[in-house]
Amino acid sequence: MSREDRYVAYVSTYTTAGKDNFGIRIYDVDMKNGRFSEKDQVEITNSSYVTISHNQKFLYSITDFGVESYRIIHGGDLEMINHASINGMRGSYLSTDYTDRWLFVAGYHDGKVTVLRLREDGSIGEITDEVWHKGMGSIAERNFRPHVQCVKMTRDNRYLCAADLGMDHINIYSFDAKNGKIRQVDIVHSDIESAPRHVKFSLDGRFMYVVHELKNYIDVYTYKDVNGEPEFEKIQTISTLNEYHASSSAASALNLSQDGRYLVSSNAGDNSVILYHIDPGTGLLSKILCLPISGEYPKDAALFPDNRHLVSLNHESNTMTFFTVDLKRGLIVLNGREMQVDQPNCVIFHKLTEDQL
Repeated sequence: MSREDRYVAYVSTYTTAGKDNFGIRIYDVDMKNGRFSEKDQVEITNSSYVTISHNQKFLYSITDFGVESYRIIHGGDLEMINHASINGMRGSYLSTDYTDRWLFVAGYHDGKVTVLRLREDGSIGEITDEVWHKGMGSIAERNFRPHVQCVKMTRDNRYLCAADLGMDHINIYSFDAKNGKIRQVDIVHSDIESAPRHVKFSLDGRFMYVVHELKNYIDVYTYKDVNGEPEFEKIQTISTLNEYHASSSAASALNLSQDGRYLVSSNAGDNSVILYHIDPGTGLLSKILCLPISGEYPKDAALFPDNRHLVSLNHESNTMTFFTVDLKRGLIVLNGREMQVDQPNCVIFHKLTEDQL
């Protein structure tokens, strides 16, 4: 990482009627000292999740009204382009394909996967496909009903993986990149009532990581395309907790380090963050540390791009806490005072491009 690299961080939050309408907060990143300083706020309702296009030009956000698109301009500020309906209840997660021509939205509340067209100028176009997951009936309010929590493309841009937290499996869809259509071709099953929450792929695309909210572990799979068919094989299950931990914990975050060497997760209830080393050859995880984050309900946690600091977004205590990281010794040390931010949910680091500096 060059010394001249300049980063901003985007933090998406929930908003409260009559109190806080600024759902996206923009921070300058002090890489040397491992801190944020707030530079701007964007007014948007309940921006629960944001994503950045692979060409680094646009940011897309969930909102109560569907999805919104923004152009990343000078200094990392955001300029709104447009918004679009997803023809359903508020989404929980969104991501783009690797050509930045399609946007995928996960529907936790209505169990739906929505595909929308993206235009070259970053604006969101029409819905090209929408698929509702089917359930087993209302055995419980949460489990055994479809709740699509995450949608993520394989890095070869062939298959869309939709983690269904309520049905305890990941639906695998083949993706028609010409017409924006998806077709289910496989299911990756998790344990009953484990609640697969988020999916990430290794930088080389050969391994899939799935964090399970209710049973607090990460499953590791190999992935390859065999004669036009996806093939996933589980090779590891590893806990997100220490042997000693708080009861009623729930795993939440799942983030790769920028260099792809480390994986970060977090635990609500236990209020801890866990860091793993990724073996580049086998994809297997080894635990480096699992330590408290000095806040309540860490919804998201991420390493700074230099792997020397970490930030935790503490949803229930309305704070962000910062830590200095010693990966060799397996330690994190609180770094300065907490920052106040109402109901933070997601953080993304963005390196400013030359035309954004």
